[in-house]
Amino acid sequence: MFKYILKRIGYMIITLFLVLTVNFLLLQLIPGSPFDGEKVTEAQKIILEQKYGLDDPIPVQYVRYMKGVVQGDFGISFKLQNQEVSDLVLTRIPYTIKPGALALLIGVVVGILFGAIAAMKRNSWADHTITIISVLGVSIPSFVLAAFLQYFICSKLGWLPLLYQPKDTVRGISAMDEFKSLILPSISLAVPVIASLMRYMRSELIEVLNTDYILLARAKGLTRSQVIFHHALRNALIPVITVVGPMVVSIMTGSLVIEQFFGVPGLSKLMLNSVTMNDQFLTLGIAFFYAVLYVVVILVIDLLYGVIDPRIRLTGGAK
Repeated sequence: MFKYILKRIGYMIITLFLVLTVNFLLLQLIPGSPFDGEKVTEAQKIILEQKYGLDDPIPVQYVRYMKGVVQGDFGISFKLQNQEVSDLVLTRIPYTIKPGALALLIGVVVGILFGAIAAMKRNSWADHTITIISVLGVSIPSFVLAAFLQYFICSKLGWLPLLYQPKDTVRGISAMDEFKSLILPSISLAVPVIASLMRYMRSELIEVLNTDYILLARAKGLTRSQVIFHHALRNALIPVITVVGPMVVSIMTGSLVIEQFFGVPGLSKLMLNSVTMNDQFLTLGIAFFYAVLYVVVILVIDLLYGVIDPRIRLTGGAK
């Protein structure tokens, strides 16, 4: 196990290196300068580019940037008052992770639970109802759902706050107030996850329940609940967990509209602004965070395979 984790960490470092390299080269293809549109003369723009080394050849810029990354220096933002990129990203990460993690928790628990119910109650009214809900969840855009929740839950009923409220003891905003303001953004992000996982879980569990070893277990006298909880669910969860990995990153990267709706100062808006303003170092820093998140999630999922199904061995591919 230890050797496997070290090997995977080595692959992760190589992957992150390639991600940074490709993103760096792609950003160099974007025409213009980070100082275009600023109220500076052409001579002042040349001086600024010389100051930050933007007039150097691309290989020189690349080597200098990678040396800084190895030392933990991701450069400075050209547009946001020369702030350190690492500081900008680190201050925004909690605001992106909080609703994303809550949405993932809701989506995984509810999606797997209702998907399993639909499979066990196949062709019943419960199965048809869950199928309709899953289709609606996939079809309705998250921003439409967010607008509806804001109007109905916040404006009409007044049950939850309209906008996100970060914890602030000075303003009298408690951790519970912050949690309440995270409920609607999390639900808006979780609905597509719930819908997708319900469909995956239903199809996988139905397939597992029709396999020979499940029929043999029933023939040997095991009850339906024993067969499902001790045998079928574990085997059905493996492909479902595989799908969860990309969903984690898609929730984090696809929350721009939701963050705008609920006033969450997360990374998505910062990412959009950095691209539109041609703020190269800030774009690279945010992309690096998402890449780290993705490879870590994939590693965690691979480790979960062995937890869900003990027959899977992580060393040498042996079983």
